[in-house]
Amino acid sequence: MTFSLRNLALAASCLLVTTPLLAADSTEPKRPECIAPASPGGGFDLTCKLVQSALVNEKLLSKPMRVTYMPGGVGAVAYNAVVAQRPADAGTLVAWSSGSLLNLAQGKFGRFDENAVRWLAAVGTSYGAIAVKNDSPYKNLDDLVQALKKDPSKVVIGSGGTVGSQDWMQTALIAKAAGINPRDLRYVALEGGGEIATALLGGHIQVGSTDISDSMPHIQSGDMRLLAVFANERLDEPEMKDIPTAKEQGYDIVWPVVRGFYLGPKVSDAEYAWWKDAFDKLLASEEFAKLRDQRELFPFAMTGVELDTYVKKQVADYKLLAKEFGLIQ
Repeated sequence: MTFSLRNLALAASCLLVTTPLLAADSTEPKRPECIAPASPGGGFDLTCKLVQSALVNEKLLSKPMRVTYMPGGVGAVAYNAVVAQRPADAGTLVAWSSGSLLNLAQGKFGRFDENAVRWLAAVGTSYGAIAVKNDSPYKNLDDLVQALKKDPSKVVIGSGGTVGSQDWMQTALIAKAAGINPRDLRYVALEGGGEIATALLGGHIQVGSTDISDSMPHIQSGDMRLLAVFANERLDEPEMKDIPTAKEQGYDIVWPVVRGFYLGPKVSDAEYAWWKDAFDKLLASEEFAKLRDQRELFPFAMTGVELDTYVKKQVADYKLLAKEFGLIQ
């Protein structure tokens, strides 16, 4: 099976629009806040803390943003809260990922769609991955597939979100490639990468459908292993180069996890332009690249109109994928 929805992570990376539109007309937001729409410890938390450090280091903010947590619906609660209750709050950034766009494509954010917010910046990408505890009997993707073929009810898989989520989609694509009905898989819905790691290490699930950035601290501590990463080729980082791709194991699946931020729909053009200008400067910085690398993220830089176009295209592509799996009509 060939899954070709995106070679987008690398193809679209590092495109910066640097026009400082109206930036001088606005000032630094008061009491800046970054909402991570999940529990602490996962990818949204990582995304907020990355820019929390970087914006101060680059002197783009005079003091660090607060990081707050608003779990629920893998981003849905935060999306609805910002659009309905804080639409003009220029100090509030909200983290998003490719998984947010997949949920938007399926209407999981309620009455609001991808046109309801102002897409600000994409700051990096990770890749989906399949994680197991270090002492798991599964040594590679085929071991897992054989166990699923034998009896899918015996393998408990933890994923961020319910059926149709990004993490669910990763294992569904493997199942489909192996001739297994994805709906026969036994899922436990969790709230982000932090909860997946906790459940896996606690023995509550046998497999975690997650992403490589969330997993690396546990890989490096020796508590977890990755059976596969959903990248085009092995990742060229010292601590990642030995992690096999799904492709090299016979499953042609690539799943980048782009990470970024949006603002409320009624944030003014001048306020939006201040943030855009700040992120354009940040994304061009060598110091930011080092911070991004430390958090196991790969280059993917996009802001403003270019990002808005990218997001709308991704949502349209994800709608096609969701229809293929019978998730939407």
